[in-house]
Amino acid sequence: MTSGLPPIDSWLRGASGAPLLAAERALLAEVLDDVFGWELLQVGLWGPPRGLIQASRTRQQTVIADQPAEGVDLVARLPQLPIASGAVDAVLLPHTLEFLPDAKAMIREVDRVLAAEGQLIVAGLRPWSPWGLRSRLSRGHFPPGVRQLYAERRICDWLALLGYEIIASRHYLHGAYILKARKRVYTMTPIRLRPRERTAVIGSLVKPTSRTRT
Repeated sequence: MTSGLPPIDSWLRGASGAPLLAAERALLAEVLDDVFGWELLQVGLWGPPRGLIQASRTRQQTVIADQPAEGVDLVARLPQLPIASGAVDAVLLPHTLEFLPDAKAMIREVDRVLAAEGQLIVAGLRPWSPWGLRSRLSRGHFPPGVRQLYAERRICDWLALLGYEIIASRHYLHGAYILKARKRVYTMTPIRLRPRERTAVIGSLVKPTSRTRT
């Protein structure tokens, strides 16, 4: 273990975490290749603050974490984001849900700040993978500080309830996954009456149509 670093940072530099972080950097470079817009928001730290979003093609990138660190733009209590509703084009959650007491609240907050047709990328560890089993046996100490691992299917169900479309899913190494979803916003289209179903108004009287005559 590297002294002077938080436990999770030390783990990500070790024999188990370093290959995982390297694989995720490479995969996210591919996943972010078609993510455009003005703003990409990374919520939570996983490795160096800007190491996972170097390939981002958005005009700006912002990193929010619950603790200050070099490369962190905003410090906030998660999941309360100091971001206006519908203000960002993409959000990255790099294992963020696994460290929070209320993962669903984080998903709802991301939905609030994400613009229509915006994209959400979630990285996680599968609970029934070898890493997931080890995490349960170690009672949350693998990786260090993890509260709970969430199955990919469970995240998909949460997003489906919010109207998201799953557009990509990648599995790698010993049971990790990256999930990519798009926020769909469906507008109501008013139904217009056909001309023959409309009533004509003459002065203050309604002229009956063929359907209203008795």
